[in-house]
Amino acid sequence: MTKLELVTSELLGHLQKLSNEATEIYWITAFAMKSGVKLILPFLKKAADRGVPIKLLVGDYLYVTQPEALDLLVKDLPQAEIRLWKSGGTSFHPKSYLFRGTDQSYLIVGSSNLSASAMTRGVEWNLIAPSRVDETVFEEAVVQFMEHFYAEQTVPLNSETLKSYRERFNQANQSRPVSDAWSEAEEVEITIGPSQPQIVDDPPENYITSVEPRPAQQEALEALEQTMAEDYNRAMAVLATGLGKTYLAAFFAKTFKRVLFVAHRDEILQQARSSFSHVHPDKTSAFYNAAKKDTDADFIFASVFTLGSQHHLNHFEKDAFDLVVIDEFHHAAAPTYERLLKHFEPKFLLGITATPERMDNKDIYSLCDGNVAISIHFLDAIRRNWLAPFQYYGVYDDTDYSTVRWLGNRYDEEELLRVQLREEFAERIFERWQEYKQTRTIVFCSSIKQSQYMNQYFQEKGIRSMSLNGGTPANERRSARHRLESGELEAIFTVDLFNEGVDIPKTDTLLFIRPTESLTVYTQQIGRGLRLADGKSHCVIIDFIGNYRNADVKLSVFDTEPGTGKTKGKNEPVVPENCGLELDVAVVDLLEEFRKKRAPRKELLATAYQNLKQELGRRPTYLEFHLQANADARAVRQEFGSYFGMLLFAGELSGAETAIWGKFKLWFLEAERTGMTKSYKMVVLAAMLEKGSVHWYEPVTPEEIAPFFHRYLTEKEYRRLIDFNDKQGKKLRDYDEQGVADLVARMPMTKWSGSATEGLITFVQNQFVIHLEPSATEQEVLFEWTKQIADYRLHVYFGRKADRLL
Repeated sequence: MTKLELVTSELLGHLQKLSNEATEIYWITAFAMKSGVKLILPFLKKAADRGVPIKLLVGDYLYVTQPEALDLLVKDLPQAEIRLWKSGGTSFHPKSYLFRGTDQSYLIVGSSNLSASAMTRGVEWNLIAPSRVDETVFEEAVVQFMEHFYAEQTVPLNSETLKSYRERFNQANQSRPVSDAWSEAEEVEITIGPSQPQIVDDPPENYITSVEPRPAQQEALEALEQTMAEDYNRAMAVLATGLGKTYLAAFFAKTFKRVLFVAHRDEILQQARSSFSHVHPDKTSAFYNAAKKDTDADFIFASVFTLGSQHHLNHFEKDAFDLVVIDEFHHAAAPTYERLLKHFEPKFLLGITATPERMDNKDIYSLCDGNVAISIHFLDAIRRNWLAPFQYYGVYDDTDYSTVRWLGNRYDEEELLRVQLREEFAERIFERWQEYKQTRTIVFCSSIKQSQYMNQYFQEKGIRSMSLNGGTPANERRSARHRLESGELEAIFTVDLFNEGVDIPKTDTLLFIRPTESLTVYTQQIGRGLRLADGKSHCVIIDFIGNYRNADVKLSVFDTEPGTGKTKGKNEPVVPENCGLELDVAVVDLLEEFRKKRAPRKELLATAYQNLKQELGRRPTYLEFHLQANADARAVRQEFGSYFGMLLFAGELSGAETAIWGKFKLWFLEAERTGMTKSYKMVVLAAMLEKGSVHWYEPVTPEEIAPFFHRYLTEKEYRRLIDFNDKQGKKLRDYDEQGVADLVARMPMTKWSGSATEGLITFVQNQFVIHLEPSATEQEVLFEWTKQIADYRLHVYFGRKADRLL
């Protein structure tokens, strides 16, 4: 087929034919019904058996999608990657089917959802567009699909998320039939607009005029050179927003012939190409994205949503590039990035980011082989005069957020609007802004509707402002940044436009009138005001703080001494000397109330656990919670004593597991809390666990432990660097077997037996004993939980120590 084709019935036959020929299958549908899924499963299963990658995105809008349909997909199509779009009441209506082919690809867009009637005899209109008609359209559709497929509003479909959806489905359809809900939901869409993040179209100008590295970049370059000298071939560089991460990559690229630069947004790619061209005027460059697919250039700037497809990766040899740069590296744990990282084998892989913690905390440490070449936090950069200082004002927000429904990772947008769009709240926002503001303000809002409401309110007060979102006309979007930069505008109201990649250096005021849901996003937004600019002495941050989630922990992003317990005053963190932090008395009282109750923090941890359990489809391990949950695992020990204490709080332990927790609680708390100036105690425990669930707690001698101990601490470079010396400075790898055994006896075994709860651990007559007496039915759980604690503590220990080496 080389022309457009309109299909008004029997779409099923076309789906089957194209599935039989496809090399990749991507579908996005608003609804899925059991009748439709039963029809498409036979040919999708055949495609999956051939090894064809299949991605299906189904919506939960209005709870029309039947749980039985999702259950069929999970059970009968296990090879496919299936995700559920959580609409939160906002319209989600796409019906598109993409088929990548060897010679030609096809895009079907129309009205048919996954139901028997829609794909057979129903009155539906669907347009089939072959890529030979317009290849650009197909590639743009792939990019849009990937952006939606991995959006924050989606969750992987598994037994846990299906169980949660089934409960919501039953509740929604008991309270009112779908047909009655439709008109109300459509009205919500008209009222509050689409919920997906919007972005500014035009790339920012480059504010660097010199091609010489600035001090922060020079320091980072030296760190990267040292990393290469130590024979690492991967590293991450963490530079706060405003320190020039892209230019750092461009300077670093001078010693490489061919470079691949990967990012998730075209704005970032365009900015990167400009920066690289500035540093390397004699080099050629090209884009590899939805619109262009040039491969013959010194520097290739690629969209991860295009290049992340196996189809496009196959166009490149594994060693096609000497240097691969992944921008905004905190996204790199996503499956699309993982596929790309596994494909290429460059001489060096560089990840650059301002915020190494992903929004869901997935581990990126391992993606760079545990090597963080340099990390410059925005607070450190402020102290060194590389970024502008700030004056923070925590203003009390009397909105009662406890009445707003929480959807797992965000507040329900419709309910949030009901409490936010109040004239008295708008008046308070305006008054406090007038009290503290400087000349150019970015206002971060919860939704498009709120940004429009507040913009109108400010304009009625005579303020030169505008509301900016993806629905704003293109010419206004392109000029908005320049108008604020020039002073023509005093304020821009937005939602998530300025999180990454787009900067207005002269911005000197930030106004937050939204609940802080993600500390990573919050940190990114703060960075929008910290760039240095002529005539700018500091940035004013006006932050409305109410009884919303994360309110009691958000100020930790400003703390120069996190984890020390030191504060300037009640609940106030220690900020850099050239900065200031002031809180309303009501805010101090609110935070003190949070501190006393502590229950909200426990509930947040339990919620983060439940969300991760749904994502994985099973109970997460302790280490998985640390790496992937939207929470700080260090708080688990503070709040519950142990990870398994948290599981008890969350109602996750069975009766038998609850009994085991009670019987061996002292041991679990000992394993969690024992001091670790070195890793040795946990290495001894890991060696004992090698013996399996039945024998691991039996007495051992230092001589038995020595071989594992030596191997573990010398097989990885970063372990050798951190823990390879004893007090006399002798290297462990130079010890003979008896020397290692003597060290084990002298340090971990003797010290642990001396510091543990009396009678729990002993080291007598060369026998190290953990005094536990589990029954046969208790052994497996005791073993598994102990192993989880050891794995977690070793991972955290080496990660923390690696940071201190920087």
